[in-house]
Amino acid sequence: MSIFAWRLLRDRIPTKSNLLARGVIDAQACLCAAGCGIVENARHLFLECSCFGSIWPLLRSWIGFDGVDHNIISDHFTQFTYCTGVLKSRKSYLQLVWLLTVWVLWTERNNRLFHQKVCSLVQLLDKVKYYSLWWLKANKAVFVFGEHLWWSSPLSCLGIG
Repeated sequence: MSIFAWRLLRDRIPTKSNLLARGVIDAQACLCAAGCGIVENARHLFLECSCFGSIWPLLRSWIGFDGVDHNIISDHFTQFTYCTGVLKSRKSYLQLVWLLTVWVLWTERNNRLFHQKVCSLVQLLDKVKYYSLWWLKANKAVFVFGEHLWWSSPLSCLGIG
């Protein structure tokens, strides 16, 4: 996932617009996998798409903060990471959530393209919640909170809410 994030922040993932620029696909194959009719580039796919980009308000609501999203991916990452302050624990948790979210969106895009499987926005948000809970349980020996509390109050579970 780290390599994916590094490539995403530098616009080096194989979006359809990047594949077109490299001559891998033709212009007729460049539309977003969500079916919105817009050319698929990283900014559109992760931030502006009416389907995939709609996850960010849901995610902010789950975590418990308001905000307006930037339309530049690196700025969006920075804003999201620092939205609840500069404490290291908050920053690292929000980095995890942001990274998991873009990974979930990317895998959903690929599932739609290659396997014709479609998840709803709520299902995608649930994946972010599950993956973040699993990661925290695997990496924090003292993380004892269950799914219900994690769903309702993630910042409180981390002691930063």
